[in-house]
Amino acid sequence: MILPDFKAFPRAGRILGIDWGLRRIGVAVSSPDREFVFVRDTICMSRGDVNHAERIAKLAEDEKVVGIIVGLPLYADGRESDTTKMVRAFVADLAMQTDLPICMIEENLTSVVAQENMGRVRVRDLKEKLDSESARVILENAIAIINRA
Repeated sequence: MILPDFKAFPRAGRILGIDWGLRRIGVAVSSPDREFVFVRDTICMSRGDVNHAERIAKLAEDEKVVGIIVGLPLYADGRESDTTKMVRAFVADLAMQTDLPICMIEENLTSVVAQENMGRVRVRDLKEKLDSESARVILENAIAIINRA
């Protein structure tokens, strides 16, 4: 079920954070008390693979989460891009694969923050780990909003 905001989002339990990309999906998971957020391996999608939602729903089940947060890429002025539309389509597909509550949160500049948090790393490592680091930033931002609500 796609929620319009965090008001009805579960207040306790593990949460899955997603930084969706056409080729790579960054993943992070909170601890049950939401004090810590842990990155998981980035999911690499091959060309033509359309099972994004199915894979994330299975991961959510394996991780025993109570909800899912998906980063929503918007332009700085709030307009939607083609990628935004693809993320919304992914979230709609995901909602058909799981009964877990799903919320979207703006993800502007999360890659920049994630890269700063990673410090100096090799380009290869940056490409492999940046998406899941971005998912961690998305999830930490969502947890802060949930805690304020």
